[in-house]
Amino acid sequence: MSDTHVIAVDKLHAAIRQVVAGFGSSASEIETVASNLIEANLTGHDSHGIGMLPRYAEAFAEGGLKPNAHVRTVLDAGAMLRLDGDAGFGQVIGREAMELGIARARQNGCCIVALGNAHHLGRIGAWAEMAAAADLVSLHFVNVISRGIVAPFGGADARFGTNPFTAGVPVPGRPPMILDFATSMVAQGKTRVAHNKGELLPEGNLIDNTGKPTRDPRYSVLEPFGAILTFGAHKGYGLALLCELLGGALASGMTQHSHDNDKKRILNGMLSVLIDPAALGDRVAFDRETQTFVEWVLASPPQEGVAHVRVAGDPERESRARRTAQGVPVDATTWQQILSAAAKLGVDPAAVARAAGTA
Repeated sequence: MSDTHVIAVDKLHAAIRQVVAGFGSSASEIETVASNLIEANLTGHDSHGIGMLPRYAEAFAEGGLKPNAHVRTVLDAGAMLRLDGDAGFGQVIGREAMELGIARARQNGCCIVALGNAHHLGRIGAWAEMAAAADLVSLHFVNVISRGIVAPFGGADARFGTNPFTAGVPVPGRPPMILDFATSMVAQGKTRVAHNKGELLPEGNLIDNTGKPTRDPRYSVLEPFGAILTFGAHKGYGLALLCELLGGALASGMTQHSHDNDKKRILNGMLSVLIDPAALGDRVAFDRETQTFVEWVLASPPQEGVAHVRVAGDPERESRARRTAQGVPVDATTWQQILSAAAKLGVDPAAVARAAGTA
């Protein structure tokens, strides 16, 4: 088992800013990328947090990640936008794309945003949270262009990515409902975290390089590669295909159709649908029914061993509050990988460790 550092949030920000500066990013990009990654850790999704930096450094070294890139409008049809991310940091590209979509949805009542060629967009829930903060409902279908890591239902090798689906709904009187999940049994980043911690995964998550069931996460991290399985058998598989066709073929014009094992870059396509409930109908009725339904669900008496009933987004908010107060746990292996990535980027790893308080 790997040891764990628990790093105070302010110290983690100081340390990660130094690492991101090594990409040659502008001051605003440094802040956007560092904040987004740390926010993923705060919400409990370490798979999409600072542990991605070593992969980003590899992608940057091979030219697959372009610092200081900005979203480019390819098509402007009013309530429909086609955008290109120029392989820029997804934390920046995703925010810019959502800002454009939110403005158009407020103007037109809805907006379809087709975003392609963005480097890793991170935790997609962050973009649904942006829309919900603007009082908009949103749906997001995402594909992944990288090494295939998920097997089709009944298949014995990997053919596509974790292809997340996300939705956000503002709820009066309480935080929004944010549904955000990979269509695989487990996000690939979570297999990396488990491997770094020396932990096994539950049964039914993975197959090895021969197509046989395994609990060892190394088959998603190291060669010879196996594959992650889709959740819910054919149901998760069907949703994964839908995300590939909508986020990939439709939104970005790029789908996964090769094994692509050599390149380290992670490109995402995302089809986002943003809706203003007030433009669609009676906003008062929507707010009333949304609030009433959520309260009805939350009033269900909990089963034995369950503290209380939650809705999507609650676990992330609970984790954010806990880790903000107590610090962010980072296993020693992942932390060493981040320090090694800093060195490759020309940043003094000792300075990063001192900033984090782990020296």
